[in-house]
Amino acid sequence: MSGTNGAIAARPPVAWPVLPASMARTGRGSIRTSMASRAAVSWYVGAGISLLWMGPLAEEVIATSTTEPALALGLLLVAVYGLAFVAAGPVVWALPSRGRLAVVAGLWAYTLVFTPWLGWAIGGIWTYVGVIVGMCVFAWRRTLQLLGALAACSLGFGFLALGPVEEVLAAPALLVAISLMMAAFARNLAAMNQLRATQDELERMAVEQERGRVARDIHDILGHSLTVITVKAELAGRLAAVDPDRAAREIGEVEDLARGALADVRATVAGFRGVSVSGELAAARSALESAGIVADLPVSTEQVPADRRELAGWIVREGVTNVLRHSDASTCRIRLEADSVEVADDGRGPVAASSSSTGLAGLRERVEAARGRLVIGRSDLGGFCLRAEL
Repeated sequence: MSGTNGAIAARPPVAWPVLPASMARTGRGSIRTSMASRAAVSWYVGAGISLLWMGPLAEEVIATSTTEPALALGLLLVAVYGLAFVAAGPVVWALPSRGRLAVVAGLWAYTLVFTPWLGWAIGGIWTYVGVIVGMCVFAWRRTLQLLGALAACSLGFGFLALGPVEEVLAAPALLVAISLMMAAFARNLAAMNQLRATQDELERMAVEQERGRVARDIHDILGHSLTVITVKAELAGRLAAVDPDRAAREIGEVEDLARGALADVRATVAGFRGVSVSGELAAARSALESAGIVADLPVSTEQVPADRRELAGWIVREGVTNVLRHSDASTCRIRLEADSVEVADDGRGPVAASSSSTGLAGLRERVEAARGRLVIGRSDLGGFCLRAEL
């Protein structure tokens, strides 16, 4: 399992995946955190129960000790070995591969202190070392290599202790069986935590995407609505002295636009807002006429496939907004085809402010998300051209 040292995007590196990603860190602090984690408590319970199988080791120490100091030392060494085994699990959870190897090697080397009491029969207590090997979640190849080496050593030591008898096979077989079982168990824990980490990352990405959608929609809504409101308010100001009735109508439309924009913002935040190309064409006609721009618009939207009409509406909205803001045009032409939408004018043509605007960047994201292509350039009318190929 060579990917155990990977990292979750936007998060600190995960040293080992049995711990949750939020708890996996590097350095001493992670070891303390690991040893106090909920997973460690569960390990302590299971490892503590397994220490019952150290009874034969303690009995052998008692039986072979010839003096009280030797007996006291032997029992102390047994207790330390048990505590080292219990602590080794959570410790390796916070260590990189080399650190885990060092823990395994240290635990194995410690067993050699029992040679004065057990002689060549110390291979029987290496099952605890094998369990830690399994819990380290090394790559399967390394795990099998380490367990094979342990089993071979156990077999050799058993042969030296008992001779060529069938009993020498018991300790290596038990070591391999229990260790492989723990290796599989540890990998299940690792897989579950990796799945949880992946789920958390997907949820974070979904939140970011939704936040981007809301920001883009609000920008598009307010950008277009405020532009039209500005145009109509300026027109009403010019008409106030010469045509009060029309000025009043324009102010009424400004009020309606403001209320509509507010409703659109609320609907966008709630996630229920939709855009239609027919509605955007109607709004475009009113806004362009208020700005004194001749509107050359299609009479029908039937040529646009139903599943692309919302996107076409966004294209028309952003294109008309740029015409109103930047073009100084006298004519705006909109063309709808089955596979394209084009907004063109006879104004100043592409300018830096419009070509790099947030609205066009958001529109490009929409079009590319629908596997389309957005083209910005000069129109055949001499001004700005916004063309989306769907």
